[in-house]
Amino acid sequence: MTALKTNQTLSSTTPVGIPAPAGAPPAWVLPARPEPLLLQPSNTALIVVDMQNAYASLGGYVDSAGFDISGAQGTIASIGRCIAAARQAGVLVVYLQNGWDARYVEAGGPQSPNYYKSNALKTMRAKTELSGKFLAKGGWDYELVDALKPAPGDIVVPKPRYSGFFNSALDSTLRGRGIRNLVFTGIATNVCVESTLRDAFHLEYFAVMLEDATHQLGSPEIQKGVVYNVETFFGWVANVDAFCQTLKN
Repeated sequence: MTALKTNQTLSSTTPVGIPAPAGAPPAWVLPARPEPLLLQPSNTALIVVDMQNAYASLGGYVDSAGFDISGAQGTIASIGRCIAAARQAGVLVVYLQNGWDARYVEAGGPQSPNYYKSNALKTMRAKTELSGKFLAKGGWDYELVDALKPAPGDIVVPKPRYSGFFNSALDSTLRGRGIRNLVFTGIATNVCVESTLRDAFHLEYFAVMLEDATHQLGSPEIQKGVVYNVETFFGWVANVDAFCQTLKN
């Protein structure tokens, strides 16, 4: 009789990743799943995905489009802890900021799938009184939330689509600084976070997602699905406490 498959992720206690160069301090070991991950301050960046009013504030696009953002405040607080720990440890902080020019040329027209799949664009077409309000550069909706404003030394990378690597300067910004490890936080887990993390994997970055510093659009089961995908196929999963404690060591 064939044994029932359990879909379990293969795990190990042996750290993986990029070891510290000869003569350098030992790499940090981040407790993660499916195995611990090696990090160094010089080759690691904290990625803060789309923490904008659009996605995390009442009256923003996501709230106006009918999605539940009740978990956003907790996510903001968790990301704030990660940012503080990263800055203290000398880890680069990179903000991704999603949106388009005020005329929405960058959003694409009717021959672009984004025209039909972007809920921001669809909501503005359905409610003409909201036209021009969502994700337009220079507007309140596009701005990063007040609690997570960049500091000197942080980098902000604009992006026109879900993935932070598409038609942006993200890859060259990271490679030009020797970054190989990316720690993901932000909104939405199942859209922009997962899209960017998948591309990071294909571009040979080691990507770890902090599951309690991300928030999904949709039911809690969606978050669990993304965690499974990342842990099993595309990267590593850790939590905020583990990340902050590792950076203190």
